[in-house]
Amino acid sequence: MAYKVAVLPGDGIGVEIMTEAIKVLKQVATKYHLEFELKEGLIGGAAWEKFRDHCPEETLELCRNSDAILFGSIGGSVEEEHLPKWENGNNKSLIRLRKEFDLYANLRPAKLYPALASKSSLRADLAEKGVDILIVRELTGGIYFGQPKGREGSGDEERAFDTMVYSRREINRIAKVAFDAARSRRKKLACVDKANVLTTMVFWREVVDAMAESYPDVEYQKLYVDNAAMQLVRDPAQFDVMLAGNLFADILSDEAAAITGSIGLLPSASLADGSFGMYEPSGGSAPDIAGKGIANPIAQILSAAFMLKYSFHLDQASSAIEKAVDELIAEGKVRTPDLGGSHTTSDVGDAIVEKLLTA
Repeated sequence: MAYKVAVLPGDGIGVEIMTEAIKVLKQVATKYHLEFELKEGLIGGAAWEKFRDHCPEETLELCRNSDAILFGSIGGSVEEEHLPKWENGNNKSLIRLRKEFDLYANLRPAKLYPALASKSSLRADLAEKGVDILIVRELTGGIYFGQPKGREGSGDEERAFDTMVYSRREINRIAKVAFDAARSRRKKLACVDKANVLTTMVFWREVVDAMAESYPDVEYQKLYVDNAAMQLVRDPAQFDVMLAGNLFADILSDEAAAITGSIGLLPSASLADGSFGMYEPSGGSAPDIAGKGIANPIAQILSAAFMLKYSFHLDQASSAIEKAVDELIAEGKVRTPDLGGSHTTSDVGDAIVEKLLTA
C-alpha cells in the first residue's frame, strides 16, 4: 500500500527544510518497508509565479487525490508584501486549504527540551520545571472566517469590520479533540476564552463546560485569554492541553513557541474528520535566511512524523523520528545557528537519517 502525500514546499526556507523532511521519510520507508507516493505541488508565491494564483486548481486537485498534505511555508519579506506575488497570499493559499479540506483541529505542541533550557526566554528556575504543552486551536471558524467582513465608506467615516461567529457544532467538535488529547496526556485541560466581554465566548464556554461533564477524569479549568497569556510566561509548567478559538490560539501558540528556545523546533497538525490532515512547521518562510542553508529543519521533520502518526497510524515509524530528534538535541553536537550551532540545514537532516539507520 502506497501512502499518497501532496508535498507543498512553498516559499522561503520551505524548499530547504522540506528537502530534509523528505530525506527522513525515505529513510523511514526503507527501515519499515513502507511506500510513500510523494507528489510536489506549488503554493503561495511559488504558485503565483507560474499560475498567477496563490493556490491553483492543480494544487487543490493534487491534495484531493492525496491521503495527507505535507506543507512547508509561504510568504515573502515585509518590504515586498504589497507586491501581487505576496499580497494577501496567506488568505489565498494556506487559509484556503484549511477551509477547502475542513481542517478544523490544529494541534500545536510547545516542548522545551532539557538540553535547550538555556535558549528559552524563561527564567532559569521556570525553564528547569519544563514545558510540554499542546495547544488545540479551532482552525476553520471564528473571526478569520465569519461574515460580514470588509471595508466601506471614505474619509473619517471609513471603517473595516470582521465578525466572530461560532456554532455549537464547531465548538463541540474541537472541544472533543482537546478533551481526548488531554485524556491521553496528563489529564489537564484549560479552556481559554474572553467570556467576560464577548457574547461568542460566553457561548463557547457554555458548550465546553457541557463537554467537560463527559470527561470527569480530566482536570478542567477556565481562563480569560489575557490571564492565560500571562500565565504562559509566569509558570508554563502548569499547563497540559490548552483549548482556544482561532484568534486566541493563534496568538498563544506563537507565545508558547518563544519559550521553547526556537520556533524552528515546533511542528503542527491540522486535522479533518477521519484521517486526512495537513502538516506544517509552526514557523514561517523566514525570507531573511532563505537560501543560506542554515534554517532549522526539525519542525518540518517532526511535522512529517505527525503525518505518520495521525493520518497513517504508523506509530512505530513516527516514534522513531521523534526519538532520533530527541537524541540529536540532547547530544548537542549538530545544531543550526538558531540553537547556537554552526551546522547547516542539510547537516541536521543527515544526522537524523544516521540515527534512524543505526537505531
